[in-house]
Amino acid sequence: MLGLTLGNFDGVHLGHRRLLDAGRSVLGDTGRLVAVTFDPSPAMVLGQPVDAPLVTLDRRRDLLRKAGADEVLVLPTDRQLLSLEPEAFLDHLEEVLGTPPDWFIEGPDFRFGRRRSGTVETLRSLGGRRGFDVRVEDELSIPLGDGQLMPARSSAVRRLLELGRVEDAARLLGGPHVLQGRVVQGDQRGRTIGIPTANLDLEGALLPGDGVFAGVAVLPDGSRKAAAVSIGTKPTFEETPRVAEVHVLDWDGRLDDYGWTCDAELHRRLRGQYRYDDLSSLQKQIDLDLAAVRAAVEGELDV
Repeated sequence: MLGLTLGNFDGVHLGHRRLLDAGRSVLGDTGRLVAVTFDPSPAMVLGQPVDAPLVTLDRRRDLLRKAGADEVLVLPTDRQLLSLEPEAFLDHLEEVLGTPPDWFIEGPDFRFGRRRSGTVETLRSLGGRRGFDVRVEDELSIPLGDGQLMPARSSAVRRLLELGRVEDAARLLGGPHVLQGRVVQGDQRGRTIGIPTANLDLEGALLPGDGVFAGVAVLPDGSRKAAAVSIGTKPTFEETPRVAEVHVLDWDGRLDDYGWTCDAELHRRLRGQYRYDDLSSLQKQIDLDLAAVRAAVEGELDV
């Protein structure tokens, strides 16, 4: 059997994972579960305002597979695709897949086809004629740290990250948000004060709100090291465009070997970004930050 779930899947949060779990439950271990997503985003193609994605397309693929998809199909999005009426869109999907689906697994607000005219009711009606079943999963709400229930949506994750609320974002994601980026050359100021940092190029993915965060750096060899992650404009020095810098604790690797990929998990926000009057005051605060990082992520590291 072939089951499909369609969506942007930005961030692959717990709501998305619920759809994949439901798909696996109806297909069983031998069924083929395909997550169908779009690139670029339909809003971008239509010239509408677009937020920075939570993750890159490559990471979205990886997260969907880890969450249970057997396959990730990326549909190239253009105006021709977006102009298809709901049934014509299903025709196109079947042509790309090479076989008709047996199941669609979607949320209650699922839309498809031209001007988002197709709904889950449309899908069920077409399924009756075309021979597939539809399973609709209720939206998932998660309690945040203050007890407030928050729907598991990409927009909610984005807003929490913009506010620096990485622990609440992790509750919706099912784990810490990860900054995945290629290490590029920065101003190399950190090494002059004994705190060398890796500057991350996030390739257009969202840069969370400013602050200093306790995190874990996952290095190319798979090892996990405590990390202090600074996001902001470096206000104590001459301000720069907003950047993400990672200082890896207890690691003697060379940060000037540029081009490698670093994953920085954000576990806790320690403080905001402040301008210090002198370098001595900044270094004292950094010492406090590093101690706080160790305490915050002690149980998340390699033994």
